[in-house]
Amino acid sequence: MYKQFINPLTKQIADMIIRTTDGACIPFDPANRDAEEFASWLKSGNVPEPAEEGGTITPEWIADTIAKLLPADEVTQ
Repeated sequence: MYKQFINPLTKQIADMIIRTTDGACIPFDPANRDAEEFASWLKSGNVPEPAEEGGTITPEWIADTIAKLLPADEVTQ
């Protein structure tokens, strides 16, 4: 349903996610409803596809992303 995004200029994982169902690029902005839905999806135990084949999604990346996108009181619930 989601896939990490690599910035083509820097070749680094960007603060953005691709929704694979429609190709939408969702910025990691807590005010963005799609980003909030993504963070809730992560919090429910789901994991996006890594940006590169054979890549991995670390628990630290997931925790950091949730913390960026959800209010502090929702992160610990």
